[in-house]
Order: sequence, then structure tokens, then C-alpha cells
Amino acid sequence: MHPITNHIHQALRNLYPPEEVRALARIICVDMLGIRAIDLYVGKDITLLPSQQAELDETLSRLAKYEPIQYIRGIEEFRGRPFRVNPHVLIPRPETAELVDLIIADNARQPCRILDIGTGSGCIAITLDLEMPEATVDAWEVSGHALAVAIDNNADLGAHVGFALRDMFDEEAVHTQAPYHVIVSNPPYVTETELAAADPNIRWEPRLALHVPDDNPLLYYRRIARIGRSLLADGGRLYFEINQAYGQRMARMLEGEGYAHIRLVRDTYGNERFVVATPFTYIYA
Repeated sequence: MHPITNHIHQALRNLYPPEEVRALARIICVDMLGIRAIDLYVGKDITLLPSQQAELDETLSRLAKYEPIQYIRGIEEFRGRPFRVNPHVLIPRPETAELVDLIIADNARQPCRILDIGTGSGCIAITLDLEMPEATVDAWEVSGHALAVAIDNNADLGAHVGFALRDMFDEEAVHTQAPYHVIVSNPPYVTETELAAADPNIRWEPRLALHVPDDNPLLYYRRIARIGRSLLADGGRLYFEINQAYGQRMARMLEGEGYAHIRLVRDTYGNERFVVATPFTYIYA
């Protein structure tokens, strides 16, 4: 093992699983410090510049406090694109990329209007805008700090999403003249109990984007389902990423809110992770 990677392993081995330490060591050395992977592999003698040593020391100090490496770097890849992230936005995850895949598979062949509610970093909205050139994409976010991140990502990646600072619980704010063919959301779905038992690094992520009360875990889904009835065009679809523990409960809630053609979709790990539904008033015999 190279002396630099060995130093990283020694600093983190009692804090993270071995496979995660290996991944972190590669990210730190290659992506952050700019060391070539082959030089580490062959054991080339490497002397860090003072600026590199300072960055390494700071990174290890922050990792010791369980701060996610994505926030330390300020970047996370999502479907091959670099998205800015900070503690005001959730870190994009592979499951959310599967949600994007699902929307593209269902809607790629037709022009459509898409609304992403609770956009965070903008990863869903921006990716759909870039990969569905015939679509028009809007996105809402209640946090001004998160919205600033999304707007920066929109500019960095050359997308044209229409972002708006909007609270889904504000009746006046959610009024819109334009119907949407797709409404997508990955809203807060981690309960208080789950959050208390979660890995320490998840507690760095914004509670506003994560947390729901134990006694009302479908709070945001129910609200989006209700406003979706007036925002969706004829034949429009609602797409959710969900807490795997509430798949059947989600389906019953959507049925009670006037939705049909409810489809629970499993992720690559076999968990019920996504729901697709259509307001029944738009289904014709």
C-alpha cells in the first residue's frame, strides 16, 4: 500500500468499513489531490505540496466527523454529470437515477411538460431536461439556499429548467395556468425513528429534505397527490420515489386521493422504491 493511502487507511479504519475506506482513499488521492492512480499502484515516491497536505488533513478531519465526502468535494456524479452539492441539498443517489430512467422510458417519445416538486440540487429536473429535448421542465423548491444550488447546476450543465421558489403547502403559490404531463417528486420520507437510527453521515443532510413525523409519514406525498389532481393534464402521471416500508400504504393513499393505474416499481435491490399513478378522472373507457 502506498504511504499516502496507508495514512488515509490508518486515519479512517476505525470509523468506516474497509471497503468504504478504500473508496474514500481513491477519491481523496485521485479526484481531490490529483494523484494518478497508476502512481499509487506502482508505489511511486510522491511528495505532497503544502496545499495538497493541507487539503488532505482537512479532508480527514471532516471525515472523522462523518461529513459526507460529497459535501467535502462539493460535487456528486448523477448519471454521468457532476452536480454541485452542499449541506443545503440532498446528495443525489443511484435510486433517484432509476426514477429518472423510469420517467424517460415512459415519456421519451412525446413532447411533454414536467414538474419536479422539491428539486433540491436539481438533479432530476436538469437530467430530464438534458435527456428529453422535447420536454419543457419546471421545478419548485421551498428552500432558497437549495434553489441557489439548483440554479448554479442548471447553468453549469447548460440546461434550461424553469426554477421557482415555491412552497407546495401555499395554496396561492401552487396555482398555475399550465397543466403538466408528468409531476415527479422525491420528497422527505425518513421518519423520526429512522433518522435517529441512521448512519451518522446522513445527519449532515438537510432535515427539511429528509424528515417526516412518525405519525404522518405520507405527509408530503398526500399533499402532492392532492395538488396533482389540478396540475396534471389529461392522461398525466405522478411519479414518486418512496420509503420502501410504505409501498402498499402509498398505493392505498393514492387510490383514496382519486388515482388509478397505480404501479409500484422495485429498484435494482428489489425494494418497492417508486410509485406511478394517474388521476382517475383522466382515464377514459
